Amino acid sequence: MRRGGRREAAARASRAVSMPPAELIDEILADRPVDIPISTETRTLLIACGALAREILAIIEMNGLSGLKLECLPATLHNHPEKIPEAVRTKIRDARARGIEHIHVVYADCGTGGHLDTVCAEEGVERIPGPHCYAFFDGLDRFAGQAEEEMGAFYITDFFARQFDTLLWKGMGLDRHPDLRDMYFAHYDRVVHLAQTDDPALDAKARDAADRLGLRYVRRATGYGELTDFIVAAST
Repeated sequence: MRRGGRREAAARASRAVSMPPAELIDEILADRPVDIPISTETRTLLIACGALAREILAIIEMNGLSGLKLECLPATLHNHPEKIPEAVRTKIRDARARGIEHIHVVYADCGTGGHLDTVCAEEGVERIPGPHCYAFFDGLDRFAGQAEEEMGAFYITDFFARQFDTLLWKGMGLDRHPDLRDMYFAHYDRVVHLAQTDDPALDAKARDAADRLGLRYVRRATGYGELTDFIVAAST
């Protein structure tokens, strides 16, 4: 591909796709920014990781929340966490240019080393507490309390189980260099599936992911954890 073609492809990939909740596609949530209109009147914008889109929408529906709009950044940014803070800042400033003042960030620190907190403080917005989504799904206190016992755990969520190939197998180059698996995961002894839903087919995907990594499988039902409290509070 010529240089101009690569630039055009990159520009297309950076443009947000608008998708109604009923038409969400995980592969697009993984790779592209996605705007999800929920209410005809938007009072509050949620800027989130694409990996959380379905869970956020379920919480909104279960609690009858209104006045919200959801804009997601690609879940694959987790493979480049240094890019997350400025991507969030761009979303915040774009929203304010459109007249949206009530903005909440549905990202944990997610490997940004505190830089996302710096952006949120500078822009005057709140983010959901926690080092990563595994912690707020499990509950911050519960997750911290099990940290020592689960030092060898590799955590996955429902979205991660569905998109294991995109986010990990291909994202870490294991499709091209499968021999790297044992090096990358030498210090892990289990995959812990923090399950948001009760779905046997999804459990099977998570178990298959553990098998492919050569690790034992553990399932722990968390539901939506502290994500529910944050979304409900953001809507008021």
